[in-house]
Amino acid sequence: MAFQSETLTDEELATITGYQIPSKHIQWLVENRWEFVLTGARRPIVGRLYARMKLAGVKPVAGNVEAEVWTLDLSKVS
Repeated sequence: MAFQSETLTDEELATITGYQIPSKHIQWLVENRWEFVLTGARRPIVGRLYARMKLAGVKPVAGNVEAEVWTLDLSKVS
């Protein structure tokens, strides 16, 4: 099983946006209100989890992501 990067590949961005050129990826991302960062080479970087949420129709906001709080419960260990 191949390891998936935390960010989308250029090919995946091309599939989503319908464009091959990074400047067109950027244009599409801006027009469709997707968040991204640019590399030093002006290539857009989109997080994989963010993209999955957007494509599923979930509005990705900080409130959607909650850290699971847990404590060690040794009371059930004999």
